[in-house]
Amino acid sequence: MSQTAFSSSEWSAQAEWHITQQWGPLAIRSARHVCRNDTGADAWSYPNEHTLGLFLSPRPFKFSHRQEGRTHAGLYSKGDLLITPADTRLATQAEGDVHIVQMRLQDSFLRRVAGETLGQDGDRIQLVPAFQTRDAQIEVIATMLLTELQGESFGRNLYVDSLANVLAVHLLRHHGTNRPELPAYEGGLPQRQLLRVLDYIDAHLGNEITLADLAALVDISQFHFGRLFKQSLGRSPYQYLMLQRLERAKTLLKHTDRPIVEIALECGFNSHSQFGRKFRQMVETNIMDPKIRTGI
Repeated sequence: MSQTAFSSSEWSAQAEWHITQQWGPLAIRSARHVCRNDTGADAWSYPNEHTLGLFLSPRPFKFSHRQEGRTHAGLYSKGDLLITPADTRLATQAEGDVHIVQMRLQDSFLRRVAGETLGQDGDRIQLVPAFQTRDAQIEVIATMLLTELQGESFGRNLYVDSLANVLAVHLLRHHGTNRPELPAYEGGLPQRQLLRVLDYIDAHLGNEITLADLAALVDISQFHFGRLFKQSLGRSPYQYLMLQRLERAKTLLKHTDRPIVEIALECGFNSHSQFGRKFRQMVETNIMDPKIRTGI
């Protein structure tokens, strides 16, 4: 985990960040607070992490920032994005009601993805700073991470791992000094490899499973594993894992007299309430077999 150097003015505003979470190589902060110009500028640098700041404020606000000798000022609003490469000092000043989602991705992870997924020399990749830009893909990823941040999900590591890999590949392809093409992998996983992965998931339903665990079983990058798995089954690894946990819980509920809480925990859910939420979500989105709705 990289160390962060904050200015004294940011220390005074630190308490206003109301949600913070670190998931492996990816960290996220969600903050909403009222800023005034007379409070001075905040300045920070993340030596080993690339920072993405996505603004969600419904009403435009005054915002200025200085990065690598460049200064930009204007009215920022929902969807505006600020990209700051690792080891880059950034000074900001705002006036108004600011709602921001800050995502930080470890530089070592980005370089590893560059090599494993895109066949690039990780030591030569570099992100390009961006000022008040727009990126629909990053906005979608940020929204999904926020939803996960505000919930409770045993199995979230697999889900967040997938998002981190998608984010890294997108940054390399659209915000890097090089714009590598994405190698084409079609046809899904070979049957023998797919069965190996499914057996592993079945044997570890009650444990935390990561994307790295599954990709290592077939010796391919995490990003390509996620794509090929979905081509094979029509579901992401996370969706498949949730479905199998719910199916096992359903079987245990039907054939045993064990308490629901005990069954939920054995099948990888944090609580009875989380199990209930996931069950309803699966049914409502038609991911599960319709027969489940009638109890057949």
